[in-house]
Amino acid sequence: MPVAGCDVRIVVADNDVLPTAMNLVEKFSANSNLSITYLHSPSSNISIARNACLDHSSAEFLAFIDDDETASPNWLAELLQTMRKTDADVVLGPVQAIYSEEAPTWITEQDLHSTFPVISNGVIKTGYTCNVMMNMTSNLIAERRFNLDRGRTGGEDTEFFAAVFAEGGNIAYSPKAWVSEKVPEARAQFSWLVKRKIRVGKTHGILLAENVGLPGLLLTIPSVTAKIVFCLALVALNSFSRPKRNKNLLRGMLHIGSFLGILGFREQASYGASQLSTL
Repeated sequence: MPVAGCDVRIVVADNDVLPTAMNLVEKFSANSNLSITYLHSPSSNISIARNACLDHSSAEFLAFIDDDETASPNWLAELLQTMRKTDADVVLGPVQAIYSEEAPTWITEQDLHSTFPVISNGVIKTGYTCNVMMNMTSNLIAERRFNLDRGRTGGEDTEFFAAVFAEGGNIAYSPKAWVSEKVPEARAQFSWLVKRKIRVGKTHGILLAENVGLPGLLLTIPSVTAKIVFCLALVALNSFSRPKRNKNLLRGMLHIGSFLGILGFREQASYGASQLSTL
């Protein structure tokens, strides 16, 4: 994916217990004209892998993509164009979910696995690492690292970019910087979506509790409670429509997760769980 006027370097952080991707990366590197660095970051902690990329980057701009994603031909160029146009600290791109033929219709019709930034009143207050470019010359980015405590639970990227925004950073969106991601059968299930919504909600609630203080929480808790009740009411009203019922139930799970996070309930480990169980 050449980008006019830029030198492109690839850093691969392998978070597996064993360096399983090393031979593949070395083989690709031998047949590529790109500079490729392989890093083995074996702690089943995604924050360690992300921080390794930050530590080994000497570029002006650093883009993240997940190992199960495929970049569109103009992915980097679109991110960079938006970065230069907006002078942002962070630029996010969309992730298009690719579903199998066996995926439930109610999931595919609502496209519940694609990822887009949450834009509120024209402002993006946090982000994600599955499709992002960061300005490494920004003083809000250069020395910042992902929280190791969230490296097994998820939410480390939400916390990272929320902190950038809270300190005055600008997060922009590049709608043409597409990457795609195949949705495994195990994830195209209602139970997986429920767990994910609760986890995302907990992260939001925990960060909220840390930042707004007791007076803010006293105002927030009734609001979150009202959202839960409203969603459950919509579930009841749409009990005969599976798509609408499940959509509102998942929204309710998000707010329930937020409520639990506000009360101090932590996220459960989701990265490296299988490896950890065998140690």
